[in-house]
Parts: sequence; C-alpha cells; structure tokens
Amino acid sequence: MTEDIKKIRNKIDLLDKDILELLNKRAQEAVNISKEKQKSNEADNFYNPEREAQVMRRIKELNKGPLSDQSILKLFREIMSECLSLESPLRVSYLGPEGTYTHLASKNHFGNSILSEACISVEDVFASVEKRDSHYGVVPVENSTQGIVSSTLDMFMKSSLKISGEIEIIVNHNILSKSEKLSDIKKIYAHPQSFSQCKQWLEKNFSNCDKINSSSNAEAALIASKEEGSGAIASEAASDIYGLNIISKNIQDNHNNSTRFLVIGNRDTNPSGKDKTSIIVSTKNNSGALYSLLEPLSKNNVSMTRIESRPSKHNNWEYLFYLDLDGHIQDLPLQKATDEIKKEASLYRFLGSYPAAMNK
Repeated sequence: MTEDIKKIRNKIDLLDKDILELLNKRAQEAVNISKEKQKSNEADNFYNPEREAQVMRRIKELNKGPLSDQSILKLFREIMSECLSLESPLRVSYLGPEGTYTHLASKNHFGNSILSEACISVEDVFASVEKRDSHYGVVPVENSTQGIVSSTLDMFMKSSLKISGEIEIIVNHNILSKSEKLSDIKKIYAHPQSFSQCKQWLEKNFSNCDKINSSSNAEAALIASKEEGSGAIASEAASDIYGLNIISKNIQDNHNNSTRFLVIGNRDTNPSGKDKTSIIVSTKNNSGALYSLLEPLSKNNVSMTRIESRPSKHNNWEYLFYLDLDGHIQDLPLQKATDEIKKEASLYRFLGSYPAAMNK
C-alpha cells in the first residue's frame, strides 16, 4: 500500500467521523422538533409533505457531484425517514401484497423507516387511512402506456381524503423464477397490464408458454416461488422478497414505461413552491358546456396537465372530469379560476394541492 493511499484513507476515516456526528446532530434536532410540537398540541402533525419536498429540492440544487442527484436524494430520503421515525413511527398503507410497484413507490417516497401495511385493494387503502389505522396511503393512478387506474379515481367520489403527494417511478419488468434458465419455464404469471406491456418480448421468447393472469405482479412472484417450471413478471424487489432468480431484465416493450402514484391523507398540505392541484368537476350535457367550464383556466393563465373523463354513474351520458392543474389552491390565479369553475359546474370537488413529483 502506498503512502498516498494511506493518506486518502485517513481523510476518509475523518470524514466518516464528521458525517456520523452530523447525522446524530440532525436526528437530535428532529427529536427537539417533536418536543416543541407536543407543547403546541401538534404532536400528530409530525409529517409535513411540503417541508420534505422543499428539503429534497434544496438538496438537489446544492449537489455538485460526483454523486448523482438520484443517489444523493436516495441517501437523504433514508436520513429523513430515520429522523422522522424518532418523532413517531409513520404508518403507510399501500396496494399490496409486498413487492408490488405500489410498495416500491411507498418506500421511494417515505423511506424504509415506516410501518407499512399491505392492502388487497385500492378501496382498502382508502379505508385504512379514513379509519386512521394509517397516517397515509399510496395508490396507483395512471400508467404512461396503459392509462388511468379507474378504481382510484372512482374512490375520490366516495371519500373525503385529500391528495398529499405524488410519486412517479420507472416500471422495469423482469422474468423471475425458481428455475435458472428461460427454457425451463413452461408458464408465466403476471398482472394483465404487465402482459400487455411486455407483449412483443413475450411473443418473441415465450410464444408457446402458458400465460396466466394474477391480481398483481407480486402475487405472480409468490405463486412462481411455489411452483416448479413457473415464472413471473415482476420487479427486482420481488425477486429478493420471494427468493427468485432474475432470468431476464427489462423486458417491457416501452422503456419509458412509468407509473404515477398518489399519496392520500386526512389533512390539507401547505404550498411547497412547486405544486399541483387536482379537482373533479361535472357539467350538464349542453353544447359548449365543457368549454365554458375550462375557460377560466386559460383566462387566469393556469396550466392543465391532465384531464380524464369518467361516467358519473348517476345519469346516462353525464360525465365527471378529473383535472390536474399546475399550482397550489392558495395561489391567487388558481383561486380565481376555480371560483369561476364552481359557478359553471354542476359538481365541484377539491381533491388536494400537493408537491409535484421531482424529476430525478
């Protein structure tokens, strides 16, 4: 070992000592915040989505490398998660079972120091948060290739919960199996959407293989872990959870395949500086009614990033419109626009203002 390497390693040892001291100082400040909140009757308000979003954006702006933004944000997510757990354990429900992409999204957003609860349906995630069994829930809302998740939008018409955040993750599908090579796999389990997203690859590599639908890719992995000669389309995380080999990686036809998830909670979120607002509106089936409903957005320079229609289920040919808008409901232009929309709409429901997902 050269003297130069010894010197560098000594520097690393000193830096590690400094990092350890600073991490514990940060953790102590989290404990101090918890004590102050208890004095002011805010003990249950220990997680603030807007504050976390501001911290993460600031860290990204400060990062000069050589670590990538993605690596730095992942490290700080875990630091913040650990510090938050010192205030109080955060309970988060998600669409399970363990190993689904929704599970991965919840870990990406909240870190690994949460108490997570797998639910068997989107409805059960909403119910868990409504009953206060969980502080927050995570549900899928749309996929870039397969479109909207109808069950999630439908639940917002039945629930008073608010959107507290959004998460976007790249979906990479893999073939998992107890077997060690593709030729040993005689049948594959997957969610129907995953079969669709991997159609070209499957036709080329598994045209004669039985394809069996499952309720989720995590369930597919669970089944494959118990059956010889079976495979599953699932995430890399599922391979660790269910003890499966990754036979082939990234088999999706579209490599820009991503899914958006929503964080749902019981309280409104304050402005973070870069926010979205979601609303549901309806209008009578009259000529030009939708134009009149949306005109206030253009008039007040409010950008609409998404519109999705759903049957109202009350009257034939009457539709609900789910809108995603740039900005926070406390922003004056958005306030003016939504006030005008309320006058035109036969139904108006505010779903929440929340920090926009970060582009990593």
